[in-house]
Amino acid sequence: MSTDDPASLLRAIKRALEEAGIPYMVVGSFAGMVHGEPRTTYDLDIVIDPSTAALDRLLAGFDAERVYVDPDVAREALRRRSMFNLVDMSSGWKIDFVIRKDRPFSVEELARRVHAQIVEVDVAVATAEDTIISKLEWAKLASSERQLADVAGILGVRGTDLDVAYIERWVEELDLAVQWQRARGLRPS
Repeated sequence: MSTDDPASLLRAIKRALEEAGIPYMVVGSFAGMVHGEPRTTYDLDIVIDPSTAALDRLLAGFDAERVYVDPDVAREALRRRSMFNLVDMSSGWKIDFVIRKDRPFSVEELARRVHAQIVEVDVAVATAEDTIISKLEWAKLASSERQLADVAGILGVRGTDLDVAYIERWVEELDLAVQWQRARGLRPS
């Protein structure tokens, strides 16, 4: 799996997830770039929804000579519904595997995923609306202007193509009104 080429790495990760039978979707900066404006990043965030057996199949499929992943941390992440990471040792690329949270928004977000091209690889990606909601949550948790700027970028690119009623339903449910208003204020005219 080790490569300096992000497309080859993404193809290998996608294949490993599919062979293990794990539903997934790309989120974070890469999803933001699919729906909005490009920015530099050296990590890939992927939400996964594995069973214990599927996670074990995924972990068994990684070559310990080429990638670093701690199986105990991964299993604990599944138990706690948190995250673990994998590092490609030749390129330094980091993949954050985020276990799908056990809450209505996260269930719906994964169910709504769409397919898109990232570095010429067809992968499942969070929708633009769900990417916005997720970035608003990160902005709230980390007081991150970068996340709000990403939301503004998606708003600027997607504009009227967005399901604003869907976004605003989750903004209210997840108490993200302050971040939503701030992000909309950053949107280019």
